[in-house]
Amino acid sequence: MGEQRVRGHGPPQWWRYGPPWWNRPDGDAEPGRARLPWRSTVLLTAFVLAGSHFAAHGQYHREQLDGYARVLLLVASGLLLWRQRYPAFVAYGTATAALVYLGAGYPYGPVFLTVAVSCFSAVVAGHRRAAWGAIGMLWAGHLLVALWLYRWLPPPGDGGANINQEIVIATWGVAVVAVSELARVRREQWARERADRALAARRRADEERLRIARELHDVLAHSISVINVQAGVGLALLDTDPEQARAALTTIKAASKEALGEVRQVLDTLRAPGAAPRAPAPGLDRLSELVEQAADAGLTVDVEGEPPSLPPGADLAAFRIVQEALTNVVRHSGSRHARVCFEGCNDDAACGGALRLRIDDDGPATGADAGGSGNGLAGMRERAAALGGTIEAGPRPDGGFRVLAVLPLKSKAKAKEDDR
Repeated sequence: MGEQRVRGHGPPQWWRYGPPWWNRPDGDAEPGRARLPWRSTVLLTAFVLAGSHFAAHGQYHREQLDGYARVLLLVASGLLLWRQRYPAFVAYGTATAALVYLGAGYPYGPVFLTVAVSCFSAVVAGHRRAAWGAIGMLWAGHLLVALWLYRWLPPPGDGGANINQEIVIATWGVAVVAVSELARVRREQWARERADRALAARRRADEERLRIARELHDVLAHSISVINVQAGVGLALLDTDPEQARAALTTIKAASKEALGEVRQVLDTLRAPGAAPRAPAPGLDRLSELVEQAADAGLTVDVEGEPPSLPPGADLAAFRIVQEALTNVVRHSGSRHARVCFEGCNDDAACGGALRLRIDDDGPATGADAGGSGNGLAGMRERAAALGGTIEAGPRPDGGFRVLAVLPLKSKAKAKEDDR
């Protein structure tokens, strides 16, 4: 299988990553381990060998390149194959090979490039001490050779270096590590930015899933509650009062059709993100429909106050809050009467620019909790919180259950503009 994959990849993959035995017998790198940088190492090795050959022509006082010199250059360059897997070892290894090369009296040249590349990789990988240590070892060794050991090392008759030359080498070493540190910092910044973007994308996806879950819950809970009540009525009256049973079935058909339409609208946003909805989002202008559906389920709803004109987001939230509250009355309350009260206006001085929306029933609870299972209340709280409002829900002192929503009539951004 390994040979088939290598032949299938063709020469470009072989040239880039090297033979399969450089990584694993089957030609695939182990999970979590970087590929060997085969191509860049070959190019660096060729450059170091060719550059050292040309550099030797102008340094007649140094030893000429021979087989031992080329072996040292190959060792220093070949170690770069493992610079991503073992950056600290490669940094010290290339520095040692370069130091032996220079101590043997061979010409100065691109051998320093191998040390620079290995130290750069070590710093970027987080092995900063290893990079500084390798550079310091190379400079200290060269200083020792140039000021003292040159008397016993080739080439014969070579004089010691002056302090200026050592300062140049030290400056070069500091510059290499400084550039590496800058690259490391930039790489960490890019990594943080990518992580922040990914986190923001996940947060947006989570918020969208919650929004869709709230919409589906509100639509299905209300419609299925009406269908459930009407189905019970239809079954009870099927033999004794066929006309009333027919009316119940008609209500079931209408409620299911409306639910399917709203569910389809929510699902369309998943298929085409950002596309305009086919139908406008429901709002308080459809409150009469909620009242009629509640009446079909046997619940009488009195509306007190005039529903105000709200922005689209607040209008949808208010509609869903009333819908969920009435659904809970149908499902969890023994009362067949509910009141929806609107308190608020657009005049900031009169009412603080907030809508107080109250839904009451007289109880008693027919289940464990008149407020429902908790998902609907959580959805109402999330809707109100998204607008900067609040939700209070709980039993009333005189019996029954109350849902009180306070929704700002203008957004927070608009409020800040007005304050200015």
